[in-house]
Amino acid sequence: FPSDEVIRKRLLIDGDGAGDDRRINLLVKSFIKWCNSGSQEEGYSQYQRMLSTLSQCEFSMGKTLLVYDMNLREMENYEKIYKDIENSIAAAHEKIAECKKQILQAKRIRKNRQEYDALAKVIQHHPDRHETLKQLEALGKELQHLSHIKENVEDKLELRRKQFHVLLSTIHELQQTLENDEKLSEAEESQETQMETETKQ
Repeated sequence: FPSDEVIRKRLLIDGDGAGDDRRINLLVKSFIKWCNSGSQEEGYSQYQRMLSTLSQCEFSMGKTLLVYDMNLREMENYEKIYKDIENSIAAAHEKIAECKKQILQAKRIRKNRQEYDALAKVIQHHPDRHETLKQLEALGKELQHLSHIKENVEDKLELRRKQFHVLLSTIHELQQTLENDEKLSEAEESQETQMETETKQ
């Protein structure tokens, strides 16, 4: 393909232009020559040239119309593709937003699972409800048994306290009796001594 510089030089050199412009210029020149032709042969030759140039112009015009129509269809196709791309982008944004929500939800679920695992580990170190109830029931029975033992001990202690009180009272009475007996003995001895003294006199 010729470069831009080569095309620019050709346009400068070619005063009649290029492509369709040149054909139209040639057609106008042929028409002028046909009008000014002197002989019939020259006029017929110019007429054939004009017909040839017209055919080329019509072909070029048809080609241009086809290219134009094709460009319109391409533009419509590009617009459709552009709309499809916009729709795809919008759908992608919605999908990204949905994925972000799912990621946040997954993070919450993961955090909850981690907390549940931590709680499960703590719970595993403690007995279950059934075992705890059994232990409480056993402790209740043991407490009731100890309560009965305490009542029995308190009853025995109260009995021993009463017996001890009776024993102390008995000891006190015995002590009083012994003291009285001792006083009587001393009195009797004193009377006997006095009687012996009177008899000697």
